[in-house]
Amino acid sequence: MIKAAIVGYGNIGRAALEALCSAGDFSVCGVVRRSGSGEGVPELQGIPVARRIEDLPQKPEVALLCTPTRSVRETAEAVLKLGISTVDSFDIHSQIPQMHAALDAAAKAGGAAAILSAGWDPGSDSVVRTLLEACAPRGLTYTNFGPGMSMGHSVAIRAIEGVADAISITIPAGAGLHKRMCYVQLKEGYDPAVVKRKIKEDDYFAHDETHVKFVPDVSLVRDMGHGVHIERKGVSGQTHSQRFSFDMQINNPALTAQIMVSAARAALRQQPGCYTLIELPPVDLLPGDRAGHIARLV
Repeated sequence: MIKAAIVGYGNIGRAALEALCSAGDFSVCGVVRRSGSGEGVPELQGIPVARRIEDLPQKPEVALLCTPTRSVRETAEAVLKLGISTVDSFDIHSQIPQMHAALDAAAKAGGAAAILSAGWDPGSDSVVRTLLEACAPRGLTYTNFGPGMSMGHSVAIRAIEGVADAISITIPAGAGLHKRMCYVQLKEGYDPAVVKRKIKEDDYFAHDETHVKFVPDVSLVRDMGHGVHIERKGVSGQTHSQRFSFDMQINNPALTAQIMVSAARAALRQQPGCYTLIELPPVDLLPGDRAGHIARLV
């Protein structure tokens, strides 16, 4: 049994607990929360809860970092230093190369593995894009998200001063372009114009058409569903107009957490260092016997 811990207990953390409990090869050795307590959370009864991973009664082999993206590096480096492998769902695409270098150094120093950006995009969609490019090395790939809730974008809005709650909905505009529809519940006394400006200046939103709407209760518009449609048109050898399409509609936290759990399994099969999903053998994501998977899936 793989001993796993969950660091952070929001939407992804709760889904990660469900995925770990559903897997036959994991045991949950604890949850790390700011409160340090599982009081009032029924599903945490009987599970050790602490403020720090060092305070758990058992040392985990791997930690699922279910924290906001912007705290991933600090959290991962601290956990890797303890010799515990990590899996995160870091989702700022432009910063992945720098994160990869930083976590690679930390993982090798700690003698552990760090699986970076193990969500569905970046993550499993990255694997799809890689396979499609292998099928047609010349051409164009468009990744069209939504319509659906973006967790990373929603968390970024909620971190802005004056925001009581928020949700960011991604609307595909085609050809890999998107609109961001932000529904924001303000705290009393804050200026909507200032909050709106801060949202549009944030790196999560500065590169897309962004609309901000203020609502009295975000819970009335919250829906965890999301989706993606990946298209590629390209050239195989000298044959043009090869066309590929991949589509899915999913529950965002559930899929992110499931991929993280699968990546946690793969982490313990790698040498120390940092890896994205495109660097992992796909078979390492699956439980059980490799030979059986080859016979069943190839």
